[in-house]
Amino acid sequence: MYIYNLTTNIAEQSKDKWLEWMRTTHIPAMLATGKFTKATLIAVLVKEEMGGATYTTQYTCESAEKMKAFYREDAPKLSGEVMRLFPNQVVVFGTELKVVDEFEIQN
Repeated sequence: MYIYNLTTNIAEQSKDKWLEWMRTTHIPAMLATGKFTKATLIAVLVKEEMGGATYTTQYTCESAEKMKAFYREDAPKLSGEVMRLFPNQVVVFGTELKVVDEFEIQN
């Protein structure tokens, strides 16, 4: 399993509008590509020196091939939207992760 992780720092005054856009527009559009099986929106609790609010959005992907297809087919359209909608209000960087093992407590 692979995870496309986007970490976003958004200016405090734009946070609520950004969260609404993520929930109603961006995350549904990412899932609609058919490349991801799940999305998780997470608040980062560590305060950044630059201020603002920081979130990570993790998109779960079944294979490296689907991740490559996302970059090739969908990323050019979807990645620039946040900068266009929130100019000078947002900093975003992406990280690709590969799940090596998962562990759960067994009752």
